[in-house]
Amino acid sequence: MAWTGRELRSTINEDGTLVLSLEQTELTEPGDDEVIVRIEATPLNPSDIGLLLGPADLSRIVSDAPGARIAFAVPPTRLAAVAGRLGVSLPVGNEGAGLVVAAGRNAAALEGKRVGMSGGAMYADYRRIGMHDVMLLPPGANAADGASMFINPLTALGFVDTARREGHKAIVHAPAASNLGQMLQRICLADGIALVNIVRSEEQAALLRGIGATHVLNSKDEDFAARLTDAVAQTGATIAFDAIGGGKLGSDILLAMERAVARRPGAYSRYGTAVFKQLYIYGSLDPAPIMLDRAPLGYAWSVSAWLLFHYLSKIGPDAAQRLRQRVADELTTTFASHYTRTIGLAEVLRPEVLRAVERKATGEKFLIDPRQG
Repeated sequence: MAWTGRELRSTINEDGTLVLSLEQTELTEPGDDEVIVRIEATPLNPSDIGLLLGPADLSRIVSDAPGARIAFAVPPTRLAAVAGRLGVSLPVGNEGAGLVVAAGRNAAALEGKRVGMSGGAMYADYRRIGMHDVMLLPPGANAADGASMFINPLTALGFVDTARREGHKAIVHAPAASNLGQMLQRICLADGIALVNIVRSEEQAALLRGIGATHVLNSKDEDFAARLTDAVAQTGATIAFDAIGGGKLGSDILLAMERAVARRPGAYSRYGTAVFKQLYIYGSLDPAPIMLDRAPLGYAWSVSAWLLFHYLSKIGPDAAQRLRQRVADELTTTFASHYTRTIGLAEVLRPEVLRAVERKATGEKFLIDPRQG
């Protein structure tokens, strides 16, 4: 038997156009350790948007075949950054959930069950995937519950685990009102980890306080820097995770940590305090260059990138499986995701949808259900 359906692909051509298209695919019988999943829900995560849209200028539509294809111009100055993918048709979508419609010999127990899965190419009607890359959804959970059970939950758990492994006792997170940020706050409450949340509006601050957050700071307030230093001093935070990336927020966080430590008796040194401070950049909501005010930070600090897939490879399969099991056990509580809009697969090709997605607005999250068209 074969399963035919659509798959969303993103291609940047050498002539400087980015083409998004729905391509027809045909999947044959699964192998012994594989399953065929009919996808019922898959999220539009920031990590997907970079591959989906690349460096395209969404104000410059080159061509449009509604429901099947759309092309945008890529500014020539941005092509060098994506030279490795020119001419390559790439499937999109890191994670999703759906119904197992066929299973190989060793995966027979999964047939007819709903599963969450991770492994790319999820913006499609069907996905052929290894049985070890899926997880059964717990009783009572639907595909929408399981669609985001990998990237955000494992990232939030990874932040806490990274902090513990590196000897930090409290965390700073920005921006903190996203689905991921809310998960991180719930984990920290449950695990007894102090968390300093940075947001960009009072509405976002109220959302986090509503789920139990103690330290919530609005980066737009005039006294933000002073309040951030106070919160860091109260919690002892010496590690931060920043999804904004560009601009000076990361530098401001490190400076708040340095100033907080310097309040301790005997902490002064001409080389700065001796307590190590770590800033991890895990996103690029602001693609501008990172601005770092080096002089007042001393010498006990580091700025590094943090990526979920690198982290999982470091901790090994057994530790990763323990994290996945916790996500499954707490899927509709700690790791519940909320979506502002559900769209069909073909709707992803609408200009107004793509522009809304590109904004990456906090609190605005799209879910794709291919069954809707």
